[in-house]
Amino acid sequence: MMLTQREREIIALLRRDPLAGPQALADALGSTRAAVNVHLSNLGKKGAILGRGYILREENAVVVVGGANVDVKVRSLAPVRQRTSNPGRAGTTAGGVGRNIAENLARLGTPTHLIAAVGRDAAGERLLADTAAAGVRLDHVHRSAHPTGTYTAVLDADGDLVVAVADMAATEALAPEDLHPARELIAHADMLVLDGNLPAEVLAHAMDVAQPAAVPVVIDPVSAPKAALLAPLLTARRPVFALTPNLDELRALLGRPVDDSEAEVTAAAGTLHARGVRHVWVRLGARGSVLSTAGEEAAFLPAPPAEVADVTGAGDAMLAAFVHALLAGGDPLDAARYGHAAAALTVQSPATVRPDLTPRLIEDALTDPTEPNHPIEPNDLNDPMRSQR
Repeated sequence: MMLTQREREIIALLRRDPLAGPQALADALGSTRAAVNVHLSNLGKKGAILGRGYILREENAVVVVGGANVDVKVRSLAPVRQRTSNPGRAGTTAGGVGRNIAENLARLGTPTHLIAAVGRDAAGERLLADTAAAGVRLDHVHRSAHPTGTYTAVLDADGDLVVAVADMAATEALAPEDLHPARELIAHADMLVLDGNLPAEVLAHAMDVAQPAAVPVVIDPVSAPKAALLAPLLTARRPVFALTPNLDELRALLGRPVDDSEAEVTAAAGTLHARGVRHVWVRLGARGSVLSTAGEEAAFLPAPPAEVADVTGAGDAMLAAFVHALLAGGDPLDAARYGHAAAALTVQSPATVRPDLTPRLIEDALTDPTEPNHPIEPNDLNDPMRSQR
């Protein structure tokens, strides 16, 4: 961490006595309280200390940069009939891809900072309060002149998404300079997670801050249109640790058709490997996923069976659990299995982020460890029952 000599001295004193106040630190250093307060402020900006009480930065800290908005979910009580009124139930929760990933990580016990934009309105205050209550650090949230974003989803009676409308003006207005106060925090993170809802220039800026510091970058493309905007940023000079597209997003990233055959998916992943992406994790919904690692054989992972209550947020839980498992020392294939288990648990809950999600819950839900994940075989990706294994 790029600290001054005096900042390192303060960190050493706080390790011995985390409750030491500014005056006690000043006395120990032969300095003034005012000077120590300046150093403490700088240490907070650099992410070396967190919040009040001078809590030292934990290991395995993740910075998530992405969307934060209010989710309005409407679920029909019967199969949806188009172009007419459908009886149903509605609810409002905290949401946003980046924010959801951050909350899932925090619930799993990973120290997590969120960089996002919310409005200076009641919805933004409620969103921040709910997110902070889950354990996410919000020191670098940007307060936008735009209203807090909304994501309105219409779900069928079986919990599947029918249509959604997103108002992400606050996120879309983020600029690279809004990330400047968090540059040191990003540069010293153990992992940086980026949400494809971000403007391309913000994605590029965050990647450029992480790259010289060798911070692993994980990107969720979010949607096919957003993936198309992300594609030009994927170059060998901006290495990406992991990219998590579904098939539509994979097609958008490459700008060409990709069918769901073994040869096509692995070839598509190979193209992304050549553009600096180490792990390409292609999500196939209820069928499972394909994990392709540069220089290694691709593997198909079946999704565990789950009774669906609501599909919203499953992908966010999947990515968060993947990151959590990697930082805990798991290899990418085991981390992907861990992510699948978290997604299965999430779709069984009506909440976008399952409030009782814990590592123990995921570990208990994991499939029999004696059943191996296997290399892709012909027809694996075309077998609709594969996810039921």
